[in-house]
Amino acid sequence: MTQAQYIINRKLNLVELGEKLGNISEACRKLGVSRQHFYDIKSTIREEGIDGLIEKSRQKPRIANRLPEAIEKKILDYSLEYPTHGQVRVSNELLKHHGVEVSPGGVRGVWVRHDLQTKAQRLKRLENWSAEQNLVLTESQVQALESAKAEKEAHGEIETYHPGFLLGQDTLYVGYIKGIGPIYQQTGIDTFSNVGFAKVYADKTALPAADFLNDKVLPFFDRYGMKLLRTLTDRGTEYCGKLENHPYQLFLYLNDIEHSRTKTRHPQTNGATERLNQIILEEF
Repeated sequence: MTQAQYIINRKLNLVELGEKLGNISEACRKLGVSRQHFYDIKSTIREEGIDGLIEKSRQKPRIANRLPEAIEKKILDYSLEYPTHGQVRVSNELLKHHGVEVSPGGVRGVWVRHDLQTKAQRLKRLENWSAEQNLVLTESQVQALESAKAEKEAHGEIETYHPGFLLGQDTLYVGYIKGIGPIYQQTGIDTFSNVGFAKVYADKTALPAADFLNDKVLPFFDRYGMKLLRTLTDRGTEYCGKLENHPYQLFLYLNDIEHSRTKTRHPQTNGATERLNQIILEEF
């Protein structure tokens, strides 16, 4: 039973009880309502029928306070051109360059009505508009979309399109073995298929990092006729250095593999690899 049906039934029960008892005052007393309320219900049924018993909202839209359609259109057009600008800047820029005077609150009101109150929503609108219209984006729009993509990657959201497109790689400290020393693990995961790779080494240098790709990763992709296009690592010395004297960088260069690095102090950028490390520690 919906709330509307419940309200209607309760009011009808009052009328039926009054008719059954033959005493309106007694019926109102039993149900805890006034006699005026009883007569109001009877009057509503007579004039509007049973549907008239549904309570009507007393709130009325304040249309007079809304911005004119022309100004609303300028706000929406500006937000499509500069989706990353906040409401204060939109207000200032419209006044400065278009002679349109609208408060930051007015800008936000338009955004709320069109579900554009967050930067992510405005960027999504730009992406959809670009896909539907198939038009060339302006420089500011391209910059906004590229900035949003970089921000996603900084928070662990990686765009990957097929196996071999991106391999996340990381070094995991496993432990210490007496007589051998510290043990490290090179970990890798294909971010599209979630196929993982791992190999342990006795040191944490560029040579094991390169050997891991050569021994574990590339043979796997070669077996299926695929090519590894790019690796994603942190900024550790085993992965970063000058090409001429760094085994890992030289290996990437010789195999035509691109190299991306995580944002400083944002290990979650390589979240898939971090998660694989955690699973290995927990399960093995």
